[in-house]
Amino acid sequence: MKDTKRFFADFPPNTKEEWMAKITTDLKGAPFDKKLVWRSPEGFNVQPFYRREDLRDLPASKSAPGEFPYIRSTRYSNEWLVREDIFASSPEEANERALYILNRGVTSLGFQMKDGWISAKSLNTLLKDIELSAIEINFSCCISKAVAMLSALEEYCDTYYINKETLSGSIDYVPFKRELVRGKITPNWLKETKEVLHATRNFPQMKVLMISAHYFSNAGSYITQELGLALSWATDVLDSLIEEGFSLEEIAQRLKFNFGIGPNYFMEIAKFRAARWLWAEIIASHGDQYKGEVAKIHQHATTSTWNMTLYDPHVNLLRTQTEAMSAALGGVDSMTVLPFDTTYAIPDDFSLRIARNQQLLLLEESHFDKVIDPGAGSYYIETLTKEIAEKAWEIFLTIEEEGGFAKGIQSGTIQQTVNETNRKRHTAVALRKETLLGTNEFPNFSERKEVATPGNKKHHSCSVDHSKEEDVEALNFSRGASDFEALRLATDSTTTPPIVFMLTIGNLAMRLARSQFAGNFFGCAGYKLIDNLGFDSVEEGVKEALKKNANIIVLCSSDEEYAEYAPELKKLDTGNCQLVIAGNPACREELEKIGFKHFIHVKSDVLETLQSFNSLFLSTNK
Repeated sequence: MKDTKRFFADFPPNTKEEWMAKITTDLKGAPFDKKLVWRSPEGFNVQPFYRREDLRDLPASKSAPGEFPYIRSTRYSNEWLVREDIFASSPEEANERALYILNRGVTSLGFQMKDGWISAKSLNTLLKDIELSAIEINFSCCISKAVAMLSALEEYCDTYYINKETLSGSIDYVPFKRELVRGKITPNWLKETKEVLHATRNFPQMKVLMISAHYFSNAGSYITQELGLALSWATDVLDSLIEEGFSLEEIAQRLKFNFGIGPNYFMEIAKFRAARWLWAEIIASHGDQYKGEVAKIHQHATTSTWNMTLYDPHVNLLRTQTEAMSAALGGVDSMTVLPFDTTYAIPDDFSLRIARNQQLLLLEESHFDKVIDPGAGSYYIETLTKEIAEKAWEIFLTIEEEGGFAKGIQSGTIQQTVNETNRKRHTAVALRKETLLGTNEFPNFSERKEVATPGNKKHHSCSVDHSKEEDVEALNFSRGASDFEALRLATDSTTTPPIVFMLTIGNLAMRLARSQFAGNFFGCAGYKLIDNLGFDSVEEGVKEALKKNANIIVLCSSDEEYAEYAPELKKLDTGNCQLVIAGNPACREELEKIGFKHFIHVKSDVLETLQSFNSLFLSTNK
């Protein structure tokens, strides 16, 4: 056998200082922090490289899967449950759908319960021929009906001799759901929560206290916000119930964290690892005797709706696939992949099948279930886990210092904080600092849509009248693409969309680059684009533009040549077209003096610019 120690002796390791010296030389005077260090939206710096010494003293390097503090895993397998939620008009239809998907790989059912279904008789129809001991079963209903749902389930089990101790799954009772979703304060949340917890005592494996952190994710929160708020939420529920006489074990085994899965692939992997770690530490803070089974978090994950789009919707498949991969590699207990059309239509058999198979491919063909915590030892993921945990913990402590989650929710400050993040991210989308492929970058120019039909994914199904309850600010669930979609839907509703004509002239490379940029820019509003290979003169280009009935003429050339071509274009202006310069040339001030108003470039607010053009052309063009 070859002496590998001797072989590697010929390649002495380089120190971090030596690497930094080499990088500094290659940067040729450019600042390292500015050029190569990424300041993440989550509030910490991401370095361009990591080394073994970055793992020094991290707890993950000292524990194995299934060992406290459970960063690696809470179990000795990475197999997760494949969940699909069922929306149906009757228990019979829901049962038929359940039996169909159980034969196609689903191992966790989610029933969206209507008020009239909450009875032992309806459950007998709903659950007919389903072997409950072999799957996880989850019921979502109005939170005010959670106790009635548990009573009906208990009656059903007693009537049909179902072993309540083997029933695994959840009743989706979400403390503070009304405040988060409806903006209605519920003063008796603790009383209601106690009743739900009492009602579930005969179902030892059923989760009933839902920490629905995916609300924050779908409202546009950052990863660290989602995690910090989830931990504060769960801690407030835990501490409040302990004060009411419940044991820590009794509460913890009923808690279930429902996280969203965002598009940041590696950070999402790290988030699920950090969640296991921090929750274990919170439970263990009550005493060393709680470092066992009770300290294990139960994590369900659902793909994001915030970054889903109406236009170019099949890109949603790419988004949900990488999100599902993040959750799988992060070690979640169960997962829901939303159909790609869920934001604008009632998902059909095709989109539901694709969503289901996205998980099955990861399990059956990619074998993601065969390796526990595959990110372990990765310098990058291990460091991200630490950074996300620390930042989330800061958020957690801040909320605790301000009086806790319940106080923050019922005063509206938590919702305001998340909604402010939503606004920041919408601004980032408008400036194309955050990319939504097919929406604010590289749109499908030929795609046209009618006004969308709302999807069937609702945040509530409650028929209770909350009109007399006190109002508080609710979460804003507007998706990142919604503003651009409103622009494009307005364009699609017209019979003659605005025509954008690219007047390409001069430097070949620059005119092609800028016509492509301008086409991408105006394509985001769904305008009709007319590109050209180039003109010998500005006059020739203007004549062709008028011949094509152009509404907007975009001059596409080099910065140097704009000083010559732009004044010529202005002289030929008939007032029938809006004139646009593609770029931000040094001569901009001079061009503005002669009447140019519109300049589009990489720092433009794309949304605001397109909204101004929509106001010019679409108000009288319907």
